[in-house]
Amino acid sequence: MSDLILDAPTGDVRALHAVAEGDLETFLGTQSPPVSQAAALQGFKGKVGQVLLANDAAGAVVTALGVGEAPKADSFRAGPTRLPAGDYRLAAVPAGLTFEAIALAWAMGGYRFERYRKPKDGQARLAAPANVELAEVRHIAASLALARDLTNTPANDMGPVEMEMAAREVAEAFGAEIGVVIGDELLAQGYPAVHAVGRAADPRRAPRMIEIVWGRPRHPLVALVGKGVVFDSGGLDLKTAAGMRLMKKDMGGAAHALALARMVMAAKLPVRLVALLPVVENAVSGDAMRPGDVLASRKGLSIEIGNTDAEGRLILADALARAAELDPVLTLDFATLTGAARAALGPEVAPFYTDDEALAADLARAAETTDDPLWRMPMWKGYEPALDSDIADVKNDPDAWAQAGSVTAALFLRRFAPKTGWAHFDIFAWIARAGPGRPIGAEAQAIRAAYAMIKSRYAKR
Repeated sequence: MSDLILDAPTGDVRALHAVAEGDLETFLGTQSPPVSQAAALQGFKGKVGQVLLANDAAGAVVTALGVGEAPKADSFRAGPTRLPAGDYRLAAVPAGLTFEAIALAWAMGGYRFERYRKPKDGQARLAAPANVELAEVRHIAASLALARDLTNTPANDMGPVEMEMAAREVAEAFGAEIGVVIGDELLAQGYPAVHAVGRAADPRRAPRMIEIVWGRPRHPLVALVGKGVVFDSGGLDLKTAAGMRLMKKDMGGAAHALALARMVMAAKLPVRLVALLPVVENAVSGDAMRPGDVLASRKGLSIEIGNTDAEGRLILADALARAAELDPVLTLDFATLTGAARAALGPEVAPFYTDDEALAADLARAAETTDDPLWRMPMWKGYEPALDSDIADVKNDPDAWAQAGSVTAALFLRRFAPKTGWAHFDIFAWIARAGPGRPIGAEAQAIRAAYAMIKSRYAKR
C-alpha cells in the first residue's frame, strides 16, 4: 500500500483541498460561485469521506476531501477509495498535522486484500511535498499490511507452517536469528502448554514455538509476544458455527507482534529485540485436551482446564514465561483473547492492561498522537480468587461471579509474565463495519501506538 504515496509523480497532479466541517464556509469563500453551488448540490459538508468535485468559473477542476469536525490524520484514510483514481497533491497540510502522518493514514486507507480475486482498478495516490523523508512511513505501512494480510488469510492457507514461513521471511529480511521448536519437541524444550493446545491438530499442522532475536546484546531487551491460534474450533468445548466464522483471525496477536517486530527492525532502533510467537491450531481429535485436565506450564505452575476454548492464555503463559527468563525491560503481548473485551469497549478501541504507571502513561500518549485508540483497563486484584483451582495452581476459566472476562484473562497472564514493564493488549484485529478507508476485514490495532512508544523510549540511546 506504500505505492499510494509518490515521491516524484509524473503526469497530471490535481490539487486536493482538505476541508473540515468548521472550515467549510472559509474554504468556499476562497472559491468562485460555481464551486459553492456544486457543494450545495452534492451535499458536501466536510464530513469524513465526503468528496467535492466541481469546476470553478474558469473551468478548472476543484477537488476537496472532507476530514470531519477537526482534522485528524486518520481522516485521510478515506482518500484512496473515495477520490477518483489519479494523482493528488495537498493544497495545504492542515494545521497541527504532518504530511508523514497523513501519508501513513492514506496508505492504510488504500489497503486491499486481493489474494483470492481479480484486483480492482487503480486508486487515488498522494504526492509528497519536496524534501519529505518517507522511509519510515513506508516501513510502517508495509508492516501494517503484513499484519492485515496474515490475519485476512483463511486457515487453509495460514496454518502453523505458513506462519513460520512469514516469520522466517521477516527475520531473514533484517538479519535476525530465528529458532523454531515443533511438535513433541515442545515438551523436551519446556513448552508443555503450547504442546497441549496444539497436539490435536493434523501432524502437518503441528504446534510450534517461534523465537526471533535481533539487535545488539548490550541494548535494552524488548520482548514482543503474540497469540498465534491459526484456527480456534474451541476444542472439545466446541464453538457454535457463528462463533467459528471469524476464527481464522485468532492468530492476529502473532501477526501483530511480528509486524511490530518488523517496524522496530526496519527503524534500526537501538534495542535487543525478541519476538515470541506460539503458533497452534485448537482442533478436535482423540488427542485433544479435555475439560478437567491439568496441564504443566513452562513456569512450573499447574493449570486446570475448565474450558478448552480458553486456550489462547495457555500458549501465552508459556511464551510469557520464556520472556520473563530473558529479563526484558519491556514486554508487550498481543492477543485476540476475549469477547469480554468487545463487550467492554467494542471493536474499535483496544483495551490494555499494565501495573506500570509510566508505561500506561506512555502508551496513552502514543495512542493519542498516532490516532491508534487504546484504553487502559484495571488489573483488579479483587477478581484474583476467581482463578483459584481446587486441584491445581490456577485454572484457565474464572468463576462466573467475577464476570469481567477480559480482566480475569489479564490476571491469569500476569502470573506468568515478567514482573516489571509488561503490558497486555486484548485486541479485536478486525473491522466489523465498513467505513471510509476501512473495508470489512483485518485491522492492525495498538501496534502503531506501541511502536511510537518504543521509539520515544529508546531511539535516542
